[in-house]
Amino acid sequence: MSTETDIIKWLSTQRESMIQVLREMVDTDGGSYDKEGVDKVGAQVARFMEAQGIPVEVLPQQKHGDCIRATLEGGDATRGGNARENILLMGHRDTVFPKGEPTRRPFTIEGDRAFGPGVADMKAGLVMNMFVLAAFKKFGGAPGPLVALFTGDEEIGSPEGRPVIEAEAKAARVVFNSEPGRPNGGIVTGRKGGVFSVFDIEGKAAHSGGNFEAGISAIGELAAKITAIHALTDLKRGITLNVGLVTGGQSVNTVAPHAQGQIDLRYVEPADREEVMAKIHAIIDKSYVPGTRAKLTIKGEFLPLTQSPEAAKLFATYRAAAAESGFDPSGEFSGGCADSGFTAAMGAPTLCAVGPVGGKAHTPEEYLELGSLVPRAQAVARAILKLGPG
Repeated sequence: MSTETDIIKWLSTQRESMIQVLREMVDTDGGSYDKEGVDKVGAQVARFMEAQGIPVEVLPQQKHGDCIRATLEGGDATRGGNARENILLMGHRDTVFPKGEPTRRPFTIEGDRAFGPGVADMKAGLVMNMFVLAAFKKFGGAPGPLVALFTGDEEIGSPEGRPVIEAEAKAARVVFNSEPGRPNGGIVTGRKGGVFSVFDIEGKAAHSGGNFEAGISAIGELAAKITAIHALTDLKRGITLNVGLVTGGQSVNTVAPHAQGQIDLRYVEPADREEVMAKIHAIIDKSYVPGTRAKLTIKGEFLPLTQSPEAAKLFATYRAAAAESGFDPSGEFSGGCADSGFTAAMGAPTLCAVGPVGGKAHTPEEYLELGSLVPRAQAVARAILKLGPG
């Protein structure tokens, strides 16, 4: 039999093994700020890889989950001279859920769907990548070195993982990011960029009954700034501004001495970022309520995923591989952000959401279509084989 036949046949027998690995991952805490939990999931990845004889490297991170890097040699090692030869499979181990969530609602199966925190976003994608590497380890045939990167802080903008991802992207020939496939089976070929920032406002406290005129309301300033920031939304250009969290004040009978708002900016075109951020800075610097002062701090950021001609060719390759695996995915644009924007910005042709199909991410109703585990793994494996020599 050919190498491709061997790989596809072996993957077709691995559904129950995939589910077993996935169950352990989902039942392990892994919120972005729970370094211990995210690292436990990383240890599960490392144990699996080591059992397959695949080298694993742990890249320590201070605040968030360590990065796990698994590598598998492939292609013609004597060629040399090509700075971009790696085939990068990528995914994040962290979830958005609070500590204890797996205890409250552990991994369960109902019919052909699995449920649990992070089951689709994106622990199933991690499992898929692990088994794809295992298949190439068993049967060979990779047209270049395979690298699987498992990061730990994507859900909060990859503050520590981004430099690691960008370094890998510089050496990547192509990138497959295994975020969950869309509910209709599609993958993502374009995403918005995002900037997540916080603005803090200082006012002056005063008794709201006995000394009202001596106070300077930070909440009043917050309200004016929110109105101005929201007015920057331009739906035709795909630009949205949302102040999604606010805090402030001292007591109901005190003029508010402080307030805070958190901003979510989403945009499509890279040039739009600088334009809108300049307008946000102008709003923050302006005092609508005389005497207030404000400061803006960027807490996290994603770059947009844009489809280059090379990425379009990669999508065509993947779509052909998917057809042989029994499905026909569309290429979709998503308003959500992901680490795939970082790799695309580094010039690496990138596809996103090639992982198993799921939906309702970030909610208690999050689900995974178990029937997609094997076909999506087979599609990635076939796409890798179709790349040919670099």
